[in-house]
Amino acid sequence: MAASSGDAQSTLSGEHPPLAPNEEYRQSLPDVQNAPSSEIRGANVPILQTGISNFRLPLSILTEKSETLKIEVSVTGSVSVAAEAKGINMSRIMRTFYNFKDRVFTLELLEEILLRYKADLGSSRARIRLSFSYPVLQKSLRSNLEGYQYYQVVYEGILDDLNRFRKRIYFDFVYSSACPSSSELAEHSRQTRNVYAIPHSQRSKARLNVEVRPGALLCIEDLLRHCQKALPTETQVMVRREDEQAFAELNGEQPKFVEDAVRLVYEQLQGDDRIVDFQIACAHLESLHSHDAVAVINKGVPGGFSGQVEDFKNLLC
Repeated sequence: MAASSGDAQSTLSGEHPPLAPNEEYRQSLPDVQNAPSSEIRGANVPILQTGISNFRLPLSILTEKSETLKIEVSVTGSVSVAAEAKGINMSRIMRTFYNFKDRVFTLELLEEILLRYKADLGSSRARIRLSFSYPVLQKSLRSNLEGYQYYQVVYEGILDDLNRFRKRIYFDFVYSSACPSSSELAEHSRQTRNVYAIPHSQRSKARLNVEVRPGALLCIEDLLRHCQKALPTETQVMVRREDEQAFAELNGEQPKFVEDAVRLVYEQLQGDDRIVDFQIACAHLESLHSHDAVAVINKGVPGGFSGQVEDFKNLLC
C-alpha cells in the first residue's frame, strides 16, 4: 500500500512515534563507557579522579542556629577508576547525588553520599565538593543599619580506600589592609614637615582551608568569627558617614602587612580543637604597587594541607 502524504511528510521531517523504553530495551542499548579493558585507549593505568564538575541545583544548608537556608550550589563529584576499567557512567554521579537533594546538607551528610558513590560506581575512592555563596546579616559599625554579606564557601568530603572520611571547609574572608610602613611614613610627614599624607590601604582576601576533626561540628559562622577577631577590618555592606569614619579608625588601629594577616588568622585557628589541620592564604591587592602581596601558612600536619597555592590570581578574584 502506498504511503499517505501525511506519512511521507512525517518521514521527511525526521519525526518518529514516541518511544517508551522498557528494561529489555535499555539493556539492549550499547554501553561504550563500560566496555572491557581491551577497549581502553592510551596507557592502561588507574585514574585518580573522574566525574563531573559544576552541576548546579538548589539545596538546603543548615545554619549555626539549626535553621535551613535554601541556596544555589555548584557540585563537583568524582571517583577513582581502576586500571582495568575503561571508565564510569558519568550521569550516575549526578543521579546518585539527586537522591539526596531534599535532605538538609551538612558536612556529615557528605560521608553518606560518598559511600553511595563508591557503591553505585564500583570505585575505591570518592570525593565531593559543594561550592556556594553563604549570606550572613552584618550590622554596620555605628549607624545600626544591616545588610547581607556574602561569603564564598566550599564543603568538601573525601573517602579513601578504607572508607576513612575527611571533611573540609574552604572559606573566603574579604578585609581591608592598611600598610604599616605607609602609615608611619605619613605620620613622619605630618610631624616633621606638617604635610598631610594618607597611608595606602587595599581590599584583601584571606582563604581558609580547614579540616574538621572526626566527630566535631564546625559551622561557617565559627570560621567567620575567627576571621573577624584576627582581622577586624572586614569590608562593610551598609555604610553611612559615621560608619565610614569608624572604618577609617579601625584601619588606623589595625595596620597589617600580608605576613601579619596570615599569622593573626593562624593564631585563631590553632586554638580551636575542632580543627585538625588548616592552611591560610592571604592576598593584598596593592594600591601602591603594580603587583600584589601574598603569603601562605599552614599547620604542617603530615599528609595534610601542603602550604602550596598554585594560582594567587584565583585568590584575588
